Amino acid sequence: MSKHVEKMKEFYKNNKKSSLVWYLVLRGLVIITMITSFLRGDFNSVFLCVLTLILFLIPFWINKNLNIDIPNVLEIIIFLFIFSAEILGEINNFYGNIPHWDTILHTLNGFLCAAIGFSLIDILNNSERFHINLSPIFVSLVAFCFSMTIGVMWEFFEFGVDQILKYDMQKDRIVQTISTVTLEPNGENDPVVVDNIYKTVIYSNKDGQPEETTITGGYLDIGIQDTMKDLIVNFVGAVVFSILGYFYIHNRDKYKFAENFIPIKRFSKKEKK
Repeated sequence: MSKHVEKMKEFYKNNKKSSLVWYLVLRGLVIITMITSFLRGDFNSVFLCVLTLILFLIPFWINKNLNIDIPNVLEIIIFLFIFSAEILGEINNFYGNIPHWDTILHTLNGFLCAAIGFSLIDILNNSERFHINLSPIFVSLVAFCFSMTIGVMWEFFEFGVDQILKYDMQKDRIVQTISTVTLEPNGENDPVVVDNIYKTVIYSNKDGQPEETTITGGYLDIGIQDTMKDLIVNFVGAVVFSILGYFYIHNRDKYKFAENFIPIKRFSKKEKK
């Protein structure tokens, strides 16, 4: 057994057995994927596998360096989220082959980020040293805003990657209707609606030679619908946890199950003074 796995065992020894099982199983699947990708010369997938293995270490790093305990359920969800986004989503193209895969992950991301934002404020609220006594509604609002900020920053990242590296992280969609003032013949600010689009022809130059690209089924929307959909479902996930967090602060015993999603800070004696 490698030294790394031994450290992980030590880390998960207290009520963390299920997390360790999920970590080892998913880590093994990632390594298998990395090897097969390397053998077929798919080095982009190899990079994603290495990135996934690094991301898997985040809970361990947080626990060791920040003295924050991540609940067992939340930790498993984080592992599954990373695996679903990188290995299943990107390498195995679940984003393209499984309907609503991207929507599910962005909704979950909104929920998880709200839980993290909630935890950051709740930790200060319950610290004897940094106690600031914020109202439940304010804590929930901060959690919501934190989640939405992360969601917006991620869309900025996708946009930047698409513009600079010419990827398609903001997935394009075929639409049959557009509304635009650009086609208004007199330059007025009146939108022109083009409906029932069944084909679009794009004329371009490649290496000095004219090229024609035909899009059947409609017009190609460049990322805007995907971006707005991602932000909307992130909003839904953030609202769900923010409401849950609000009721949890009011009655921690009744809504104790919420603790499965809320990291907890381990304060030292010095920090409590």
